[in-house]
Amino acid sequence: MSFEIEHEKWIQTHLAKRQGERKDALRRGHGYGNRMFAEKIWWSLMGHFIGLHPEYEVSDWRGRSYYVDFMWNVGGHLFVFEVMDYGSHGNDRTKYRMDLNRGLFLQSQEYRYIEISLDEMKENPSFILNMLQSILATYLSVTTEQSGDIIRKFGKIERDLMQLAIRHHRVVRPSKAARELELHKQTVIKYCRSLVNKGKFRPVPSGNACKIYQYEYLGSTQSPDLI
Repeated sequence: MSFEIEHEKWIQTHLAKRQGERKDALRRGHGYGNRMFAEKIWWSLMGHFIGLHPEYEVSDWRGRSYYVDFMWNVGGHLFVFEVMDYGSHGNDRTKYRMDLNRGLFLQSQEYRYIEISLDEMKENPSFILNMLQSILATYLSVTTEQSGDIIRKFGKIERDLMQLAIRHHRVVRPSKAARELELHKQTVIKYCRSLVNKGKFRPVPSGNACKIYQYEYLGSTQSPDLI
């Protein structure tokens, strides 16, 4: 499929899902710079628009809504891309300050916030493409387009357990994990044993009887298997 056809389908799909201000924001906001990003950068990098949301509504630190140019959701990891025009702030120091504060706030909310220079994208798109390829390499390596689905090596519960282990200094205790993930303890134990067999977890014996009350995560904190 060509970019023009897929881009139009993508925009029309999002328009059909929106109403009121959200629909108007997409009609107003997806202009010259954003379309250029979609074509020269995203389409070149990905070849599809799966998980990418144009003019995506978020809240700032005051609880006020505004729309970022693009939000990409890959396996629960959220990336925000903003196309920045040199003249977009003019001499308005307040707007410049608010935009910086919004970016800082989004990062505090665990978004990966990435600003793209419109001038650089026009004059040197290969630089932007190469930089994004490096930044997103971990995530690109585990996403495959196949009938619109993302193919993953590990199931959701397994990924949740690995992520949980990282948050708790690489240790998972089934009883505690069951409460946090709202699962039955035996279900957690089942998937912990599965991760042991796959080389991601190590059982940690305790006491003279060497009973297993916890598991240690052995993988990298940046492993693509976490996505």
